[in-house]
Amino acid sequence: MLCSLAGASSASAGEVLVLGKDGRVSSREDPSLPRVTMKRPPRRHAAAGRHPRRHAAVGRHPRRHAAVATAARKKKHRRTVYGELKRLSRRGAITPEEYTSYRARLVTVKRRAKHLDGIGKSEMRAVIDNVKDMAARRKLTASRLRPLWLTLDRNLEWWSTGRSLGSGQRVEFAGSELVWQYYPGQGLQLQMLGNFGKLNGLWGSHDNARLEFMLNELLPLAASRGGRGGVAWEYYFNFGGGRPPWVSGLAEGTAVQALSRAARRLDREADVLPIAKRALRIFRVRTPAGVRVREENGDHYAIYSFAPSLRVLNGFIQSLVGLYDYARLSEDPEGTELFQAAEPEARRETPLYDTGAWSLYSRGSSLHESSLSYHDLLQGFLANLCKRTDIAVYCTTAGNFERYKTVPPQVTVRHRRLRGGRYGRVRFELSKISTVTLQITRGARTVEARPFGAVGYGKRTFGWRVPRRAGTYRVLLTARDLAGNRAFDTTTVRVLKPKKKKRP
Repeated sequence: MLCSLAGASSASAGEVLVLGKDGRVSSREDPSLPRVTMKRPPRRHAAAGRHPRRHAAVGRHPRRHAAVATAARKKKHRRTVYGELKRLSRRGAITPEEYTSYRARLVTVKRRAKHLDGIGKSEMRAVIDNVKDMAARRKLTASRLRPLWLTLDRNLEWWSTGRSLGSGQRVEFAGSELVWQYYPGQGLQLQMLGNFGKLNGLWGSHDNARLEFMLNELLPLAASRGGRGGVAWEYYFNFGGGRPPWVSGLAEGTAVQALSRAARRLDREADVLPIAKRALRIFRVRTPAGVRVREENGDHYAIYSFAPSLRVLNGFIQSLVGLYDYARLSEDPEGTELFQAAEPEARRETPLYDTGAWSLYSRGSSLHESSLSYHDLLQGFLANLCKRTDIAVYCTTAGNFERYKTVPPQVTVRHRRLRGGRYGRVRFELSKISTVTLQITRGARTVEARPFGAVGYGKRTFGWRVPRRAGTYRVLLTARDLAGNRAFDTTTVRVLKPKKKKRP
């Protein structure tokens, strides 16, 4: 089911680069890998990162001197990674042996990172800085050490090869099934949605040996979150304004689905299902610790814990599908309860994403139409929920979205009169997102021709530097939707003589 989820590469959909134990990099196609990445949300506030150094001169101003002294004291007492490791050891959260091991590995990573060149050096610095920032904010808990240090190790291993990556490129390492994704300025990061999508892919292909191997890699990467024994597979990098660690309702819904499937297939209900049950906790906890957002008809499960006002239907629907499958496979009434707490709200929201010609990707703090891949993804998720519940709104909307791919766009361009020699605007309207091209002619002569690229649905205008020559001009707008359907419309623009300048 999740062959189309998460972690798309900038290259071909199933391509992954594999770093071998001999240090050589090879490219291969992995049919178990998901195909669509999580879309970056609108950035509403700056993500945490390195700040330029601020040099404050201490001079004749006592207030400025006091401010500098206060800042110096704060810097002196700023929590460090080494200090937080020591604190965890003193509290008994990690053993003395673990403290020694984590500290030694960090020293090695930092020392070797200094000898890297170019992009590898800057990417390693960014990954190390993410850990430093979490330590400063006291987010460096015992359960997060394993995934964070694994991220440090894998980045050092990759960037030591001297090989660069394209944005979104997926990477694996020999001897491991885990999926990593490159985020420029953030290094290689565990793509948890991609990993659980791949686990679903291995389940679907009945590759039980790889399924169990990957399951054993993923289970220890869960971090405590949400209180009362809850766990989650977190993200440890800055993304669209979110500071690490953050979670995704889409990823966690996919996680409980994949875990319950793997547990049943491998006859491991006894050790896997209790962990999946603990992962349900974030659906009970409100954002930003969890993904629960209270709405009109019940709960909404946010795609990003740091963006509660952003509504992305594909993430919400898949989280419900994941909870439904978990409840059915585990026979756990808590899964059913969480599904029923949110399904009425999903029923209310679903029609709001149907424009009558295409689907919306998001609403709330951002309203955007879907790309073709996200349109297909949402259509598939709705169809899956339709099969499980037989609720009309999911079935109808899924059918609409499938039909829209065969319907040409509607484009209408309005007649206008414009004054020659000025800059004017011509109104037009589109039924759905399309690539639009413009051609303006006078008789047999082309006056202007240009592409606009992708234009969203609704009422629009285009600007035109109107010629000074009066007369009738023909405007042709051609629209090609994301599925390749074409349409066009023409009108005339009457250009009036330029106004004569008044003599002084």
